[in-house]
Order: sequence, then structure tokens, then C-alpha cells
Amino acid sequence: MGSLANCSRCKGLFVKGTTSVCPACKKAEEKDFQTVYAYLRKKVNRTATVTQIEEDTGVSERQIRQFVKQKRLHPAQFPNLDYGCEKCGSPIREDRLCADCRETLHKGLQAQERNEALEARKEEREREKSNRTYYSW
Repeated sequence: MGSLANCSRCKGLFVKGTTSVCPACKKAEEKDFQTVYAYLRKKVNRTATVTQIEEDTGVSERQIRQFVKQKRLHPAQFPNLDYGCEKCGSPIREDRLCADCRETLHKGLQAQERNEALEARKEEREREKSNRTYYSW
């Protein structure tokens, strides 16, 4: 059974299931998708940019980029479609982060792992030091 939630589009109350929008907004999203998809199916429009699609169809840029992000519109079929990296906002065609941000994140994680390993070794040495017993008679 779903829980009560506010629609992310209209802020109305609805029973949340698999989507984060109410049924009315879901219908509106689907109508927008069909409009954009019908526009892109025409051969002359396949290379249209997001801005051109927005101007010609009236569907918001945010919504078009969301369709691409949800993989409802595939950049392989429509080469000028993209969306922003979640960290820096640069245009990407797949995943959530651009290559630069992914690399930065990867390096940061590696540095964190090295620091944790170093800390663990330091703690182990301290434990060994404290376990040494000196007897004096």
C-alpha cells in the first residue's frame, strides 16, 4: 500500500505508488512526452536541441531533460539531447556525473581509503605499544 505524499509538480496530496507525481500530473507528463516524441520522430527534427524542442513544442526544458535522464528519449537516436551533471551541471548524455566529476569523486574515495588504512595502522601500533608490559624488580 502506498503512502501519502505531495506531488513534486503541483504540490497536491496523493497516494504515492511508483511515481513522485499525482495521477493528473502523470497524465500531463505523458501528454508532454507524446508531444516531444511526435516532434522528434519527424526526420527534420531529429537533430533538434533541447532549446529548439522547447520553443517548438512548449514543453519545458526541465521536463525534456527529465525524459532524457529517465531514458525515455535516447541520445543515440536523437544526438543533440543531453542533461546536466548532478555536480557541476555540464552537459552529459548518460550516467549522473560527467567524467571529470567521476574522476574527482574516485580520487577522493581513494584518498579517504588511504587515510582510513593509515589510521588503522596507527591504532594497531598504539595498541601493541600499550600491550607491552615492563617488569621492574
